[in-house]
Amino acid sequence: MRHSALTLLGASYIVASSFFGNAVFAQQDTRPDALLMYRNGQYQQAVQTTLNEISQMPKDMDSYSVLGWSLLKLGRYKEAVDYATKALAVSRYDNRIVEILGEGYYYLGDNVQALKFLQEYTVLAPTGDRIDIVYYLTGEIYIRTGDYNHADMALSAACYYSPNIAQWWARLGYAREMARNYQLALDAYDHALQLNPALADAQRGKARVQAAIAGG
Repeated sequence: MRHSALTLLGASYIVASSFFGNAVFAQQDTRPDALLMYRNGQYQQAVQTTLNEISQMPKDMDSYSVLGWSLLKLGRYKEAVDYATKALAVSRYDNRIVEILGEGYYYLGDNVQALKFLQEYTVLAPTGDRIDIVYYLTGEIYIRTGDYNHADMALSAACYYSPNIAQWWARLGYAREMARNYQLALDAYDHALQLNPALADAQRGKARVQAAIAGG
């Protein structure tokens, strides 16, 4: 009899645990998923959700990261930099926040600050999820400043990590063209046109380089 009572008690415990456990998971599942909103292109909703999360958990780096990415997608670069700066005070070496700052400053036209944080990202996360865009933006900064050899190196790295973006190959061709490395420029423009035969930048660049090579 005592054994039956214990068995019944154990069964009741399992049922209760299962019930309350499922209730907890159900409650968690009803929380807004800011990352899913971001991935679905619902950037404004993601911003509002992450701001609500941060008001309740001021040190939640995941919320700060999704907030920064969403603000960048919305073109609200100053806000992205401002919130990322606050996040950096919480966790100085979170590579996601460092990348957001690099990207934000890039679009704000602050080459010095952008380059600082983009280069820091390559140290913190040399194979990180954003390493391709970091090298691409770095290359664009070097083009802005007329440092075409460093632009070549950065854009070559970007194309290595994401080899199927025609526009990036065209920009690599341009950097090499400006550095007067015409044969290498032609190779990059050809690669861009293999990926996208209608890419006007690559078509024009290839024509210019061919003329330069023909002219000696």
